[in-house]
Amino acid sequence: MRIAVLGTGGIGGYFGGRLAASGHDVTFLARGPHLEAIRDHGLVVTSVAGDFTVRPAQVTDDLASIGQVDAVLLAVKTWQLPPVLEKLPALVGPHTGVITVQNGVEAPDQTAAAVGRSAVLPGIAKIFAYIEAPGRVTHAGGPASLVFDEWAPASGASAGVPSERVARLREAVTASGAASPGPDDIWAELWSKMLFVVPFGSLGAALDATIGQLRSKPSSRILLEDAMREVEALARARGIRLPPRVVEGTMAFVDDQPADATTSLQRDLLEGRPSELDAWTGAVVRLAGEVGVDVPLHRLLLEVLTSRHPVPPPG
Repeated sequence: MRIAVLGTGGIGGYFGGRLAASGHDVTFLARGPHLEAIRDHGLVVTSVAGDFTVRPAQVTDDLASIGQVDAVLLAVKTWQLPPVLEKLPALVGPHTGVITVQNGVEAPDQTAAAVGRSAVLPGIAKIFAYIEAPGRVTHAGGPASLVFDEWAPASGASAGVPSERVARLREAVTASGAASPGPDDIWAELWSKMLFVVPFGSLGAALDATIGQLRSKPSSRILLEDAMREVEALARARGIRLPPRVVEGTMAFVDDQPADATTSLQRDLLEGRPSELDAWTGAVVRLAGEVGVDVPLHRLLLEVLTSRHPVPPPG
């Protein structure tokens, strides 16, 4: 398959790297020293599931030069989406699937505005991975799964039966050594991840704490659960069919993660880089206002983090 990976960070580098290493025609979009290192030395992935290197790696900083592909792994951060979405139609043919893996729940709609809803495969990457150095991606833990599906089942399609393109993509991901389970409800999956990552990320940034520190201190553990319940109330008010005990299940997942794990939001804020605060905590506050759900903890976290970490210009 011809695949374009737009954003060669932890998610794009790991999943795209595995697809390239398993024989697919993968082109990575990167820039700066990361681009040069991949071009000169290949893409090096250090992983708890086994290290590998993609050499040579097809990499470019010119999205338009890639041409139409079978699939796009859209792995840039939310604040990087607008310029990428402007050029995205050049990669999309009549059967191309664009997998969105941005944290939050707004990226599928934003992508559909650029290429049409029929092209978009809403998705979730469940992994702790990051750029360790130019040309080097580290996978530190997490399920290492890439979950995606059609926006909605085609008319007449049987429940639980994937479309042909989704089936091909899942098979490719699985054969590469990653996981790609079929979700019962992709929108419930998206909101379930939001329920995990937004409270973890914003509280971790506000308290400068790892997941191990958050879960082990009684007071911060309670705050983490309270923040999750705010997201649960918001999701249910918007008609999302979350599991009955989603907070309890998410806290069990929290307890199973590497103690030193942090989120990209936390790392970006603390290191003074542009962040996804608006797409994470900001989205909870914004979407809650639309349906009249009170989210006082997220409003406080947004105020604290915005005042403490003024938004730097993208660059």
